[in-house]
Amino acid sequence: MGVSKFTAEFKDEAIKQVTEKGRPVSEVAKRLGITPWTLYTWMKAAGIPSPSERTIRPAAPDLAKENAALKAQIRRLEEERDILKKAAAYFAKESR
Repeated sequence: MGVSKFTAEFKDEAIKQVTEKGRPVSEVAKRLGITPWTLYTWMKAAGIPSPSERTIRPAAPDLAKENAALKAQIRRLEEERDILKKAAAYFAKESR
């Protein structure tokens, strides 16, 4: 079983297809006739994290913060809504 040798330019261009153009690793690998594992290996050797490491792990704390802020906003808006319902009922009763 022979080992194919690829130029540094070829590897760099393959990596750019994933990192700069946002194409999936599997799609780029299939189009270039290499395995996804090979492309991941080239990315790792170049010091580039895999797409899952770039998008999921760093974003998780941000998502948790955003989720907590949104839940707090929902609670506040529900309280305001309840107050307005009571005020509307009070004024509706007073105008009769």
